This record gives sequence, C-alpha cells and structure tokens, in this order.
Amino acid sequence: MNEKEKNPQIISAYEKAAEEGIDPRCIPQKLDKPVPEHDAIVYPDYSKEEQENWKLLYNRQMKFLPGRACEEYIEGAGKLNLSANKIPYLKDLSHIFYKSTGWKVARVPGLIHEQNFFELLRRKVFPSTDYIRGKTELDYTPAPDLFHDIFGHMPLLINKSFASFYQMFGEAALKAEGMNRKYLETFHWFTVEFGLIRKPEGMRIYGAGIVSSHGEVQSALSGNVEVKEFDPDKIVVQEYDVWHLQPILFAINSFEQLENGFKEWTKKAGLL
Repeated sequence: MNEKEKNPQIISAYEKAAEEGIDPRCIPQKLDKPVPEHDAIVYPDYSKEEQENWKLLYNRQMKFLPGRACEEYIEGAGKLNLSANKIPYLKDLSHIFYKSTGWKVARVPGLIHEQNFFELLRRKVFPSTDYIRGKTELDYTPAPDLFHDIFGHMPLLINKSFASFYQMFGEAALKAEGMNRKYLETFHWFTVEFGLIRKPEGMRIYGAGIVSSHGEVQSALSGNVEVKEFDPDKIVVQEYDVWHLQPILFAINSFEQLENGFKEWTKKAGLL
C-alpha cells in the first residue's frame, strides 16, 4: 500500500477529479522523453478557427483586465508583445524570458506529472501547451491550453520577484513528500493560479486562473468572494474546488512578500 492509499488526504484535487471520472484530460501525463525547449520548439500549423479562438479569447479578456489586473501583469503582457492578431510562438516568448529573467519555455503535451513540472520549474523552464481550446470550451476548460499558459501565466514571469519565487517553488516541491506535497499544491492554487494583490489603488488580480477565465475575472473582485490575508500556514490547509468559481481567495501585499513568505514557510517545513 502506497502513501496515498494509506492517507487519501494526500490525493490532489486533480487526481480526485480524475478518479471521479469528470475529465480524463486532468490526468497528469508522465514525460518519458525530453520535451522541446527554447529554439527546439516548432510553431504548429494552426487552423483559421484556432487563430480566431485566440483572437476572441484575447479581446474578451483584455476588456476586463484594465482596473482589475495588477500593473506587473499588464507590463509583462506588453513586454511579451501579446496581441489578438496571432497565436504567439513559444520560441519567441522563450527568448524574451531568457533576456529578462533567465527563464525559458518548453512545449509539453498537456497536464504533466508533478515531478516533471517541478523539475522544469527548478531549471527555470516554464512548461506550456501549444494547443488551444475549442469553441465549446471558450468560457471554461478544466484542462490546460495555450491561452491559459501564455495569457494567464507568462506575463508575470517577466517580474523578477515572481520568477524567483516560482523557481524556489519547483526546488521545494521536488523535496516535498506526503502532506507537504498536498500543501504545496494548495499554495500554488491560491497564489500562482488564484492570487490577488493589494495595491494603493485597490485590490488587483495576478493569478493565472483568474486573468485567463471569463467568469473568474468578473467574480474575483466582486462582493461574492471572501478575501483573506496572505498567510502560508492558512493557505496550505484551505479547501478548494477546481470546477467552480472560487468563493475564497488570498491577497498578498507585494511579490516580495510572496517570495519571502514562501521561503520562510519552506524553511520551516525543511524543504529549503
């Protein structure tokens, strides 16, 4: 009997969803060979409909982000030259990252196994898909796609504090076992995916799961969400549901607080 069978609490939210038969695309894939990185990435032959889906998603989200997304996200999207005109080339984005924070991009086939994911982060490589959701999933897709990966995640990797935190996350996660693995997954959910940040002008969004979601970007700053203060000890034990709008979110005061707070928590847990 393995550790997850002994203690079902260790099972991740995605593993639980997959076990319940909700969506097979949420079953992480183990990489059995190296994936293309940086200059080895080839631009797919996207169909006209796929390019139109990117344009629709990009324009729809950008309407909501001014006054909602944090300035670091907006600045990062500008530096990446994201636009509605064409699905970005992962290789081009990789070169921009490398010049700014030393990161690169790898092309992955879908949701990958946590061990593969953490190892890439440790090496300062961001794993991205290169396929886009279909017309029937424009509002929400439980599986990763390039819109979520590029539009949601990549702009913040231009920010040095966030990029430093994310590499540290990969290093700590590789050492984590048992409940610490579950804790780190939860921490990732409430920061990288669904994080808020307090600014002098008000609450703003930085989480990729919010900025790339039509429903979440409108819900996150509404009165329907309970916003809690950043506290790693409380974040890691907070329950969440991957299939519905998030009723509880956590807010940081700065990306330096995120980086330093995570470092303190991981040292206390013996992961760094």
